[in-house]
Amino acid sequence: MEEEKRKTHSLREEEKKEEKQMSNGEEVMQSNGKRQRFSKDEEDKRQEMEAKEEEEDHDFIEDEEEEEKSELPLKPGLLYYPTTPTSFVVSDAFEPDFPIIYVNKVFEVFTGYRADEVLGRNCRFLQYRDPRAQRRHPLVDPFVVSEIRRCLEEGNEFQGELLNFRKDGTPLVNRLKLAPIHDDDGIVTHVIGIQVFSEAKLDLNHVSYPVFKETCNQKLDQSAKYSNLSGNPPFIQHQEICGILQLSDEVLAHNILSRLTPRDVASIGSVCRRIRQLTKNEHVRKMVCQNAWGREVTGTLEMMTKKLGWGRLARELTTLEAVCWRKLTVGGAVEPSRCNFSACAAGNRLVLFGGEGVNMQPMDDTFVLNLDAANPEWQRVSVESSPPGRWGHTLSCLNGSWLVVFGGCGRQGLLNDVFVLDLDAKQPTWKEVSGGTPPLPRSWHSSCTIDGSKLVVSGGCTDAGVLLSDTYLLDLTTDKPTWKEIPTSWAPPSRLGHSLSVYGRTKILMFGGLAKSGNLRLRSGEAYTIDLEDEEPQWRELDCSGFTSVGCQNAVVPPPRLDHVAVSMPCGRIIIFGGSIAGLHSPSQLFLLDPSEEKPSWRTLSVPGQPPKYAWGHSTCVVGGTRVLVLGGHTGEEWILNELHELCLASRQDSDS
Repeated sequence: MEEEKRKTHSLREEEKKEEKQMSNGEEVMQSNGKRQRFSKDEEDKRQEMEAKEEEEDHDFIEDEEEEEKSELPLKPGLLYYPTTPTSFVVSDAFEPDFPIIYVNKVFEVFTGYRADEVLGRNCRFLQYRDPRAQRRHPLVDPFVVSEIRRCLEEGNEFQGELLNFRKDGTPLVNRLKLAPIHDDDGIVTHVIGIQVFSEAKLDLNHVSYPVFKETCNQKLDQSAKYSNLSGNPPFIQHQEICGILQLSDEVLAHNILSRLTPRDVASIGSVCRRIRQLTKNEHVRKMVCQNAWGREVTGTLEMMTKKLGWGRLARELTTLEAVCWRKLTVGGAVEPSRCNFSACAAGNRLVLFGGEGVNMQPMDDTFVLNLDAANPEWQRVSVESSPPGRWGHTLSCLNGSWLVVFGGCGRQGLLNDVFVLDLDAKQPTWKEVSGGTPPLPRSWHSSCTIDGSKLVVSGGCTDAGVLLSDTYLLDLTTDKPTWKEIPTSWAPPSRLGHSLSVYGRTKILMFGGLAKSGNLRLRSGEAYTIDLEDEEPQWRELDCSGFTSVGCQNAVVPPPRLDHVAVSMPCGRIIIFGGSIAGLHSPSQLFLLDPSEEKPSWRTLSVPGQPPKYAWGHSTCVVGGTRVLVLGGHTGEEWILNELHELCLASRQDSDS
């Protein structure tokens, strides 16, 4: 009895000590080392601060005048940055196997893998101790892996610990949180992984399986515990210790978020409720798109955002989730019938000039199709004077309403003249522009515009049938426009029937055409790029591989072609479509390339809807930034001009199709 009394007294003394420790705010850790508890006062204080921060964020969204109140107060003694850097990984939920599309620098530092080594792969390779391994390491808990797979398939969040390995084989403890990102319709578009890595002090030669006992029921925001593997001090996540949240909403929005790409903004929005609300602000989203795509592009897209909003439009142009073909029948007529004309977009208007009529008759008339009209129809533009009739020329648009015609084949042979027409003038008149030494007369060349005011001409064919490889620039904003040849130490093989596409404001992509190869002329499938902003612009060939997904053996690259079209998208990617293709390849297949990538890869687009049946001899231009209009096309007997096909890059809520 005396012994039992002494034990009871001893237990009571221990309980009093624990109660005293908790009353002083000290943390008590259970003997199994799995969890820590906060004192009641500390817990109440933490909840009170979280509620206060949530209320401040809500007030900012509702009333901009209370912006300063939403800032977290600076308190003496607070840490301004987390003690452990956080890794971010973003995966595409629309692609099979959730491939990685973004990792931050912390991920590269902790894992030893560079971003270009992991993009396009599933993140499970971190479960392999050797980069060449074919299966995960046996010490990786299969129950946690199974739970991750289930959460991804069902679109649920996941939180837990997992054994990972650096590229050099060093084991790591990965405190992982997976959060699905939903669109406005509730569909999961991306999955963001938030990873906190620490060293796993394991002897891989002696530790028995399984290593981890803890599952996804653990919460990262309750992770103030000692890891039974790492032995590191507690990692306590308080919202107030993150230095970035000490900044005002204005600084966060204008100085940080607006400088990210649309993909990065979608990812960082899952960090916390406050940043999520900021990323959903339409003004912030517009700044993001404007910084990423330029003022000219965002100005063109302004009308579309009134229907979709900048957030949804940026997502659809990035993921191409809404792309589809749509048939468009218009009124009026382009008469007489013709081929080998040239067309371009001026705002929401489609403009056509010239072409080859019956018996190779050069045409000199101008037609406009206003797509803003309730019932669009072709109308002939009444002009005081017209350039000489021609075909095999180019028609470009500058500054939203200036039409520029260059070169082509006329009654007296090939031409190298330039004519400009202001479509918005009260009485539109074609005016010839001359200055400096012009390029050689040519046809079947290619042209594009940069900075909205400069015409670039490349390649083509002379009267003697000689293929050209030169590149010229004409700045039409100067008082006396003068032709200037762009000298380069090397140029792509001379060619005709190729395409020039602008991306990144001053960069040009050349693709395809009928190119000279020794004594032969062959269809080309190569891509070349040049940046006219460089002090000494130089052409270089792009090493474009075919994109291969899991299970694919053969890379898919566009077959060589000429007389195709290339479409520059607002986000800098380029679509290749149609043309004269040898063999049994389908000219209706769409190919996508992002030339700004470190290792550009061709991708094919599977687009629903009805594509053009005849994808040769056509003309294509982008209207309003999101509508790719294809007109023309040869049936074998006649040329179709009143039946258009539209490749919609974004949703059209007013569509009647």
